[in-house]
Amino acid sequence: MKDKQQFFKSVTGFVTINLALALVVAIALFMIVIGWLKGYTLHGNEVTIPSVTGMSCEEAEIVLQGSGLYLVVVDSTFSNKAPLGTIVEQTPPADSHAKPNRPVYVVMNARTKRLIPLPELRDVSYRQAEATLRSIGLKVGDVTYEPSLYPDNVLDVRDGQTSLEAGIRLPEGSSVTLVVGRRQGNKLVTVPSLLGMSLSQARSALLSVGLTIGAYTYDVEPTPETLDSYIVYRQSPVDGATLQEGATVNIMLSTDIERAITTDNARSEDNFF
Repeated sequence: MKDKQQFFKSVTGFVTINLALALVVAIALFMIVIGWLKGYTLHGNEVTIPSVTGMSCEEAEIVLQGSGLYLVVVDSTFSNKAPLGTIVEQTPPADSHAKPNRPVYVVMNARTKRLIPLPELRDVSYRQAEATLRSIGLKVGDVTYEPSLYPDNVLDVRDGQTSLEAGIRLPEGSSVTLVVGRRQGNKLVTVPSLLGMSLSQARSALLSVGLTIGAYTYDVEPTPETLDSYIVYRQSPVDGATLQEGATVNIMLSTDIERAITTDNARSEDNFF
């Protein structure tokens, strides 16, 4: 009986000691983990996020490094309301708090303006052309009027005095000049020679005397790569003819320069349309 009591006392003592040791170890491990987490999460150590909106990427990096933070660019956009190449948005926001060595995520404004292809605006109404330009991020600058068979239709699109063909890319926010038709007058004008001119040069030459381009065709269908190399080799009416202002002149274009300098050939078939 005494042996049994002694055995149970020994077992109980052994269990109690082991439980106490396990508890001590658990408490120690808990304290170690808590200490490690405080160090890892920098518990109680925070910095104020500075504002970097409006700064360049390089400026923002310097400012954030001074606060123990670093920059991460997550996206870019384009805004007319902010200088090019500057930060337009940041997360976390300015004056909020974060742990040291944390990222600040930013959205950058593009360093260059987006280039927008110019749509075909000739032979559409002025109102439609203006709305189209506005919808794609371009705008109408000056408007000039020339006599035309089609009043209120766009006759040409220009940058200054340079005629712009559809497809050319312009920086977003650019302004273009629209040449718009008005009612014909009674004035008679002389048709200039268009031979050897590009399409845009011919258009400008005609508009300068109060005429416009009517139909125009190519001897061989052009590609975007060859379009600029085409020149006028025939016109109708021929140069020297007299027309009422606002009338049209039809032309044919080719990459064959010899055609453009063979004047007799250009006059041989006056009415080819």
